[in-house]
Amino acid sequence: MQNKTKQLLIHQSQKGAVLLEALIAVLIFSMGILAIAGLQTVMSKNTTEAQYRSEASYVVQQQMSAIMTNPANAPAVNASITTAMPRLPGGSLVVSQPVLGRINFVMTWQVPGQDARTYEANASINY
Repeated sequence: MQNKTKQLLIHQSQKGAVLLEALIAVLIFSMGILAIAGLQTVMSKNTTEAQYRSEASYVVQQQMSAIMTNPANAPAVNASITTAMPRLPGGSLVVSQPVLGRINFVMTWQVPGQDARTYEANASINY
């Protein structure tokens, strides 16, 4: 009889243990899923920014090669040419020649809700 009483007490103290273990497991699993979702969001944002930087670099390189091929495309000394860039959000390219033979390229763009980004490059041309 005493053996049965011990078993009953052990059984009653174990009630709900499986449910508690299951809830803890669900909590740990949920935290892991949330961490992965956050990582995915940051990765997507960084990929988009890298794409914009790559596009800005490509456009500047094209403009640079057009001026190198035909120096008549360069702006006059102390003048600048501003061109809108539709492939970048709010993008514009400013090409200037502060001194003869020195060409500056400044590409700016701004994704809505973020700070403006800039890509700059310089080139020298011997006339």
